[in-house]
Amino acid sequence: MKYILALIVALCTQVMFAQPTMPSFLQGIWKVEGKEIYERWDKMNDQHLKGFSYKLIDNQIVITEYLDLTYINNEILYGATVIGQNQGKKVDFKLTKTGNIYTFNNPAHDFPKRIVYERISDREVLVNVSDGQQKQFSYTLKLLTGLKDTTVANPNYNAALAAKLGGDEYGMKNFIFVILKTGTNTTTDSELINKSFRGHMENINRLVAEGKLIVAGPFGKNDKNFRGLFILTGIASPDETKKVLQTDPAIAIGLLEAEVFNWYGSAALPEYLPFSDKIWKTKP
Repeated sequence: MKYILALIVALCTQVMFAQPTMPSFLQGIWKVEGKEIYERWDKMNDQHLKGFSYKLIDNQIVITEYLDLTYINNEILYGATVIGQNQGKKVDFKLTKTGNIYTFNNPAHDFPKRIVYERISDREVLVNVSDGQQKQFSYTLKLLTGLKDTTVANPNYNAALAAKLGGDEYGMKNFIFVILKTGTNTTTDSELINKSFRGHMENINRLVAEGKLIVAGPFGKNDKNFRGLFILTGIASPDETKKVLQTDPAIAIGLLEAEVFNWYGSAALPEYLPFSDKIWKTKP
């Protein structure tokens, strides 16, 4: 009896903590039936697929959306970054799977709240995008075969450097892009302003030394009240980004306001920093 109970507990534990299945069948180039709209998915590793949606306009690729499927904390997240929407920020949807149906949910998002990929066969997938109720649309994806792979192997590829910089197969990685704007604090206390902006510069140098800040600089005069920008790396979450930015005295007291975006760029970007430290003559 004890053996049977132990076996039941073990089986239940395996079910409860079983890792979700990554939909690796999506690798390849898929075409929306009846339209010149495509999705391409590439396998980065066993826990990450990266993709993008695009249209063909006059035989030119026009990317409309960046996609990724990432295994994080025993969950699979479907991330979508739509060009021209949501201020360039990625929206994540959590996977639940039933048979051949992969459902990605985000009840807090306006539209869509649900994206469903139903695997009809190895070469056909039905996609439904909805608000979980009446507002929805569907389309069929067909896997394209016999295409020549247009990706080009890089003869200068340095595997050790790529691993050090954390780049993906394309030599890219995710960064945090921050736009600094004039804040809501309209104080005229010159001593406070000067002290805060001295602290702003000191904080920039500290974040660079810690390897978190790789680009910083001011904008010229403009009608959008844009003051400057940061590009940050190695930050795991939006909450951590907020904590990092609040270490800047000018941001903390509202002289500057920060708008934060996810940005996908070359993993080699931080490599310019050692050279930047050799070409300045006078500190600002």
